[in-house]
Amino acid sequence: MQPPGGPPQKLALPNIHHVIAVASGKGGVGKSTVAANLALALAQISPPGKGEMGGVGLLDADIYGPSVPIMLGVREVVDQRTTPLPLERYGLKLMSMGFLVPPVQAVIWRGPMVHRALVQFLTDINWGQLDYLVIDLPPGTGDAQFTLTQTAPLSGAVIVTTPQDVALIDARKGLEMFRQVRVPVLGIVENMSYFQGEDGKRVHLFGHGGGQKLAAEAGVPFLGEIPIDPRVSECGDQGEPIVHKYPDSGVAKAYQALAATVIEQLGRTDKGPELPEVQL
Repeated sequence: MQPPGGPPQKLALPNIHHVIAVASGKGGVGKSTVAANLALALAQISPPGKGEMGGVGLLDADIYGPSVPIMLGVREVVDQRTTPLPLERYGLKLMSMGFLVPPVQAVIWRGPMVHRALVQFLTDINWGQLDYLVIDLPPGTGDAQFTLTQTAPLSGAVIVTTPQDVALIDARKGLEMFRQVRVPVLGIVENMSYFQGEDGKRVHLFGHGGGQKLAAEAGVPFLGEIPIDPRVSECGDQGEPIVHKYPDSGVAKAYQALAATVIEQLGRTDKGPELPEVQL
C-alpha cells in the first residue's frame, strides 16, 4: 500500500548514471551469482575512468542473507575506523550488510529498520562516480524490494529465472511487482539454462525455453541464457567470480553478452517517456 501523503520522494543519486535491480521471485535460481558476474562484465565494458562517468558498484540488498561477501572474497567483518566503505574488489565498489555483522549472527529487523539501512547504503556510502550500480535484491517481493522500488531511482530491472515451471511462476510475480511501481523491466535472463559437454552438445537439465516463453508472454526482452558450469560454484566459494577468474569461458562470454544487451536496453529506456508514479 502507498503510505499517506502521496508517492515517496525518490532519492537523488547524481553521481550514479544507472541503477539496475537484479531480482527473482524465489530463491535458488542463482540471482546473486548473476548480479555479481553481470556487475563484473559491466566493469569490463566500462572500466573506471572510461565512458561517461566510469566505474561499477554492487550493492547487496539482502539484509538477512547477504551473499556478496563470500562471492567476492570478503571473509571478515570490516572495521570502518580503518577501512572505508564501499570496499573495492576486482574493479567493483561493494557494499553489503555482511561487511558489518559476523556471518553467524542473525539480523532480526522489522521493515522500517531494513528501509533505513538500505537508504543509508545508497546515500551515506561514498560511491563516487559510477556508470552502473547493480543492486542484488533478496528473492521475493518483501520490504527490501518495496523500499528500493519506491525510493531508489531505478533505471530498470533484470529478472532472473531458471527453466523450470515453478521458477517461472515466481519470476512472473517479481516482474509484475516492478510493473506495478512503474520500474522498467529490462528483460529476463535464464540462468542454469543448459550444460554443454566437450562434444559441444547442449543438455537441458531443467527444461528448455521457459525464460523465452515468459519474456514473450510478458512482452519484455529475453536477455539471454547462462549455461551451467561446475566452476561457477567453485569460483563463488573461493571469492572470485567466474567472469574474473575464467574470462574466456563460455559462461563468462554469456555474461559479457548479457552486459552488452543490458546496456542496449538501458539506452532504449533512456529514450522513452518518463513513467508516472502509481498509487498502490
